[in-house]
Amino acid sequence: MKKEQKKSLPRFLWLAAVIIIGFCTLVLAVLSLINILVKQRTDGQIVSDEEAAALGADCILVLGAGVREDGSLSPMLADRIRTAVSLYQSGVSSRILMSGDHGSESYDEVTPMKEAAVAAGVPSEAVFLDPAGFSTYDSVYRAKEVFGAEKIVIVTQEYHLYRALYIADALDLEAVGVAAPPKNDLGQLYRDLREWAARAKDFFKVMF
Repeated sequence: MKKEQKKSLPRFLWLAAVIIIGFCTLVLAVLSLINILVKQRTDGQIVSDEEAAALGADCILVLGAGVREDGSLSPMLADRIRTAVSLYQSGVSSRILMSGDHGSESYDEVTPMKEAAVAAGVPSEAVFLDPAGFSTYDSVYRAKEVFGAEKIVIVTQEYHLYRALYIADALDLEAVGVAAPPKNDLGQLYRDLREWAARAKDFFKVMF
């Protein structure tokens, strides 16, 4: 009896390995297909400054990102603000909506975002804050349901725009995106991998 168990154990492990590998392959295939779909559906909505102006947007929606402990903007977020300011100055919209995380007193993305825009010449009254933009979905959803926007120009880096635009489409928001300059650093690989999974997450979120 013991000998039979010892002989069958390697076969069991082999079968378990095949099942696990097969399952992981299936999951990766599904995630890859979702990413391809999201990018194909929204690729044509990433436009130039001039094309964005043709939308007649209710606002320029700037998606938040990391803020340092001293309150200064991360380089990625600073690029988003500069892009939004340029769009405002080009007449793309008369309003900028800064959406980010200000869920606690100790962490605030949106106030430094507004301060940077105002310092760059945007009137304070033209900049609105959404402190409950805790995720990309929250930011886009609240732009429509809380702030009443129907047409928006989304500003973030290109890798992030596909998902934001896909969410906007699912929520019946007319939207285009303008890409802030990419950050070509070692951290971008991590951001790309995280975004790859996040696209699948929000694909199912807007579905259900």
